[in-house]
Amino acid sequence: MTNDKHDAARKWAIFRFSVVGPLLASPPRRGELHAALEQLAAKSWVHPTTGESASFGTSTVERWYYAAKNEPRDPVNVLRRKVRSDAGEHPSMGVKLCSALQAQHGEHPYWSKQLHYDNLVTLTEQDASLGAAPSYSTVNRYMQAHDLGRKRPPSKLTTKGGERAAQRLEHREVRSYEVSHVGGLWHLDFHEGSREVLEPDGQRYKPRLYGMLDDRSRLGAHAQWYLDETAEALFHGTSQGFMKYGLSRSLMTDGGAAMKAEETRNGLAELGVIHEMTLPLSPYQNGKQESFWGQVEGRLLAMLDGIEELTLKLLNEATQAWLHLDYNRRVHSETGATPIQRFLDGPSVIRPCPNEETLRRAFQLRVKRTQRRSDGTVSIAGVRYEIPSRFRQQKELMVRYARWDLSRVVLVDPLTDVTVARIYPLDKERNADGRRRALKPIDSTEPAKRSGKVAPLLAELMKTYTATGLPPAYLPRPGSLPDTPEDDS
Repeated sequence: MTNDKHDAARKWAIFRFSVVGPLLASPPRRGELHAALEQLAAKSWVHPTTGESASFGTSTVERWYYAAKNEPRDPVNVLRRKVRSDAGEHPSMGVKLCSALQAQHGEHPYWSKQLHYDNLVTLTEQDASLGAAPSYSTVNRYMQAHDLGRKRPPSKLTTKGGERAAQRLEHREVRSYEVSHVGGLWHLDFHEGSREVLEPDGQRYKPRLYGMLDDRSRLGAHAQWYLDETAEALFHGTSQGFMKYGLSRSLMTDGGAAMKAEETRNGLAELGVIHEMTLPLSPYQNGKQESFWGQVEGRLLAMLDGIEELTLKLLNEATQAWLHLDYNRRVHSETGATPIQRFLDGPSVIRPCPNEETLRRAFQLRVKRTQRRSDGTVSIAGVRYEIPSRFRQQKELMVRYARWDLSRVVLVDPLTDVTVARIYPLDKERNADGRRRALKPIDSTEPAKRSGKVAPLLAELMKTYTATGLPPAYLPRPGSLPDTPEDDS
């Protein structure tokens, strides 16, 4: 027996047609129709919904017959039960009562349906003009038909981004999606685990799991636990994922501090990876990643519940084994294939990954610094760095570095971004030995030798002055040496 009214109506239509269908396929002769209808009425039939034995009167079978005969285009549908004239309406709820319920929901959108009903009953008791209180099922059906469901409570973070996210969720559809190519979109996020780890310093920490997934295949490119969620951890995990499976075309993250760090944005832009961010407080936009966290908690961490003193090293070793040998090789419920097989089958837009040094260089800041002429240094993150003397003529220099690794700072050409030199922190103790290198010329040409001639401009002026024929405009000092010394002989 079924409780689905629409399914029951369909079954009744098919059943009625099965009763009178033989008469339509083989019409009786003139004068024999009534006898044929009586024969059908005398039979026992299996009830279409209860499965019990049932019989129907001659007039009923006759009505079915003529209804199907007179509608040759759709003889089955015409045998459905007629829809009530008030279907979809709520006759037990008057206009005023409906308006009161809608106004109540508009004022309190976060109430449950039961709470709305209880308050509606109280209103009908206080105001007789609203009419009698309907049943809870009637109110429930009305609220469902008019989309008066319980709304999600607003976030405590009253930011502009949160408001935009709430408005979008309320006024826009939410749909599942999947890109057409492997590597077209990867998801990246951090997840705070439910287990603590004990580290050698004797402290317990709640580790955070870095995870990166391919949208189409659901392949886990990389997963690793860290003690913090920083741009350095993001670079460390992302680089490993890229080196394992190649560069994706785009990457979706939330708006966390590590994702918005300048090193992260510079690195993805330089590698040609489009960085897409979800709206604040909108985890559903990165739903595949959220689903992955559920498997981490339900399978991976569940298998470690027998370990009392869990360490970060053991947790990461177990994670790598589970990710590559269980998750990536187990059939996904939505795709019907294992992530690794779907990744290999493509189609793919994955690009080759550059070497480690290129990746490291990409995830760096690119800033301008003014050189201090007194000692040829620049200040970076509060640390003084020596500039090679061949760049001493440049007032402003372009440098690249990552805030988590100040041992690797380089000078770059501001036009081409090519590395021209690596610079190191100022070592005052070494400089105290008094030894200094000679300044090298700025360019590679040899210094010009003195010609012993008067400068061209001055020579021209002297020539012009002599050509005027005027006497010299000065008097030589008495007793001064002559221009040409006399011969002593």
